[in-house]
Amino acid sequence: MIMRVLAVLAAGLMLAACGSNPLTRALDSRQNAGPCPPVAALYDASRIVEFSGDTNSFHEITYSGEITGVDLVCRYLDDQPMRAEVEIDFAFGKGPQADSNRHTYRYWVAVTRRSSKVLAKQYFTVDANFAGNTIDGRREVIQDILVPRADETISGSNFEVIVGFDLTDEQLAFNREGRRFRLDAGS
Repeated sequence: MIMRVLAVLAAGLMLAACGSNPLTRALDSRQNAGPCPPVAALYDASRIVEFSGDTNSFHEITYSGEITGVDLVCRYLDDQPMRAEVEIDFAFGKGPQADSNRHTYRYWVAVTRRSSKVLAKQYFTVDANFAGNTIDGRREVIQDILVPRADETISGSNFEVIVGFDLTDEQLAFNREGRRFRLDAGS
């Protein structure tokens, strides 16, 4: 009996510790008013390859990155605004022309109307630390993304949350041409 009481108290303390997360703050057991928006990495912006020269050859790569996964949880009830938390998984590479074991990548998170207009876009950075390796990975959690519902009749399925790297025109063209490098190619 005492063990059961201690277990319940411990669970309550763990839930209370989660109270800083906007999605669990209320500890409301009611279901969302509707589904969460779909989330994805924009295909054309899900990869980045940086070169030291103009030929875009493997030997000129300084750094590369790829968004390998994106997840979203959301919370909205009645006429409350929708709040979402996005988790983004990154894989980073250090190429032959890299000059540092650290590199900062810039990326964005956008809220859109389904297949339409961008309603909000925020920019973020993530740091890779290669520390003697040629690859690194990170998971970034972006909390409190607001999805602007006009009223309680608007479902999350009317929106999308999209993520991608902040690319130059040249990097975007490289991706749209379908070009990519794989270190294990030809193995």
